[in-house]
Amino acid sequence: MFKIRVIDWNSRKEHAELLEAYFRLRHKIYVETRGWTDVERPIPFEIDAYDNRHAVYLVGIDKQGELMSGTRLVPTTEPHLLADIFPILARGEPPRQPGVFEWTRFFVAPKLRTTGASSKASGIMLTGLLEYCLHSKISVITVVCEAFWPERLRALGWHLKNLGEVLKHVDGDIVGLAITVTPAMVETTKNAYGLPADRSVLESHFAK
Repeated sequence: MFKIRVIDWNSRKEHAELLEAYFRLRHKIYVETRGWTDVERPIPFEIDAYDNRHAVYLVGIDKQGELMSGTRLVPTTEPHLLADIFPILARGEPPRQPGVFEWTRFFVAPKLRTTGASSKASGIMLTGLLEYCLHSKISVITVVCEAFWPERLRALGWHLKNLGEVLKHVDGDIVGLAITVTPAMVETTKNAYGLPADRSVLESHFAK
């Protein structure tokens, strides 16, 4: 369906148009559809304080170069959402160490979503996230997410723990998680979404 491209600070200029499309789609999803008015800007880009030189973007691109999906990773040794905004979700002690990154802004294009089940596009993105973490020696990812996500991820064979209690929030109940990344999780996630076991979803220069 599509491959995952990795964009960091060093490659941002090469992929400037793609990043623009990425921020526009984030605006459509989070501001226009979900009503996140706190992150609204005068221009139709959804950009926050963590879209900086430390951010790594994983974006799904089809054969025509169209943006299909995206997500973001930020090192926990730098400012990040869990530590700065929601430390209560980690009982005031969010992980901050090398090899631990925060995972945020996970989405797929609205046209790829399915009703009543997680879409194959989501499976590709989740697989790409794990593959990139293994490739980059990221051992743990933390995330602030809706309270229904732990059950979904555990069903995929993911190893995770709740860092604190569920928090009632205006946009829905949220929770902080720490996810330990293992090769076995790639296998179980591919199997759950019917993805080929012997092929990486990352573009070739990142695939093993």
